[in-house]
Amino acid sequence: MERADAARNRRAILRATEELLASHDLAEVSMDRVAAAAGVGKGTVFHRFGNREGLMRALVESRVESLSTAISTGPPPLGPGAPPASRLAAFFDAVVELATRNVKVMAAFEQAATDRLNSPVYLAWHAHVSGLIASASPALDADLTAHLLLGSLHSDLMLRSLKTGETERLAAALRSLVSTLLR
Repeated sequence: MERADAARNRRAILRATEELLASHDLAEVSMDRVAAAAGVGKGTVFHRFGNREGLMRALVESRVESLSTAISTGPPPLGPGAPPASRLAAFFDAVVELATRNVKVMAAFEQAATDRLNSPVYLAWHAHVSGLIASASPALDADLTAHLLLGSLHSDLMLRSLKTGETERLAAALRSLVSTLLR
């Protein structure tokens, strides 16, 4: 159980990081600057998150929490009970929507991450996507196909689409890809 002051500091640090990212490039968002904006000591930030990558990972994880809940226990089509292809399309729609709302946070994590493929978020998403693919189309290499689909989310094209407001086009293309793949 997290102490009340530790939870308050964590929220303040994440909020300060997000506010700084809204008006600064990642290179300008130092741990010192985050600590000052959050009203905590620099040691608190380092102790809690380790480094800037850990801080960006925690910020992303806080943003994907509700999506994770919807995937595991929410209503269909994102949650259990819908056919795998419908769930997969709903997942990519939800990820595009999440990325649209959090484009600066996601871009900062992409920049800071040194081992994105082993992040808890990526591992959970990969398990979900590969499980749906295996269920819908056992002949496909679900593991590799999931990596390929998720890899498309980590691209300059995705970032450009988000920044230029082409999110519906991006979501439609991912739905079409999923539909064609799992036919």
